[in-house]
Amino acid sequence: MKTGTKSILFGVHQFIIHPIVVLIAWFKLSKYIPGWRVLFCIIVHDWGYWGKANMDDEQGEKHPEIGAKLAGWLFDKDYYDFCLYHSRHYARNANREPSALCWPDKLSITFEPWWSYLPRAWLSGELFEYRKIADRTGFVSISASHREWYSWIQDRLGRAGREKCGDIKR
Repeated sequence: MKTGTKSILFGVHQFIIHPIVVLIAWFKLSKYIPGWRVLFCIIVHDWGYWGKANMDDEQGEKHPEIGAKLAGWLFDKDYYDFCLYHSRHYARNANREPSALCWPDKLSITFEPWWSYLPRAWLSGELFEYRKIADRTGFVSISASHREWYSWIQDRLGRAGREKCGDIKR
């Protein structure tokens, strides 16, 4: 089974847990419960990882396309863009600003305790991919513990979610 599929079934992007923590982060940043269309987008925004061998390779970086196509087909182009540009990488490559879904998605990791996140990341294989990237880019050595890496990634993504959220509307 490919890493992206494992991520959705029982890993970091688990189809129940991840949308719940993104919704919590949405509420924390915006102070309101989103409408049902945004809620749909929160649920499907990472479904494109299904069948992907890796999370952050060329194919993994295209993961927003599936959720965006679903949202665009059911609703309109605004929701298509809302899902598509939740990825900073995708938005940057399209010369667009990340959507309002980006920041709760990043902040969501701060609402997960290590004892929930790390076992899922380990089981799916995502942890090893993420750790290699952090080591290769000089952020966290591969010799650091998984909990040290998790503390670093929570701080990094949590800061991004809090600092750049702007005005979340939907």
